[in-house]
Amino acid sequence: MKQVATDSRKKRPGRAPAPVEAPGGGAPAIVIRAAERRDVVQVTALDAQVTGLPKPEHWMELYRRQRSVGGAPAGIFLVASPATDPERVLGFIIGEIRAWEFGSDPCGWVYALSVRPEARERGVGEALLKAIAEAFRRAGMGKMRTMVARDAILPMQFFRGEGLMAGPYIQLEKDL
Repeated sequence: MKQVATDSRKKRPGRAPAPVEAPGGGAPAIVIRAAERRDVVQVTALDAQVTGLPKPEHWMELYRRQRSVGGAPAGIFLVASPATDPERVLGFIIGEIRAWEFGSDPCGWVYALSVRPEARERGVGEALLKAIAEAFRRAGMGKMRTMVARDAILPMQFFRGEGLMAGPYIQLEKDL
């Protein structure tokens, strides 16, 4: 699947660019766009399929957080759809700009990325990650971070393959 080109005329910080199909033939293009309320049902179902945990309230709250607050979005929630079927969600990515935790400069955080199992290895995850990275760049961020469970081989391989590597912080925890 081809990724989409983006329309550089839309330069709102933190917002996804308007999707435009990439030129050329071959497999159908995917379109990356800001999630809409109607997408939350499919996002919830996809997450439950992958994790085994239905969390509809969680996903609706994340959808609400993408709305602009005082001119800046509290979160970025994007979905990927086939250009030929824009109502169908193939995958999603959610992140936000966080600042100053643990002495860190402001940066973009990706905290959810999922692609339908039958749509994997077709460029959907890469297109979503590229789109959110561009939204972070437009908002002035120079870094993007995420966390991956040490034993989560597939996500680890994906993020490493996309150029993410160990950062300067180590997560610590204690059973309570």
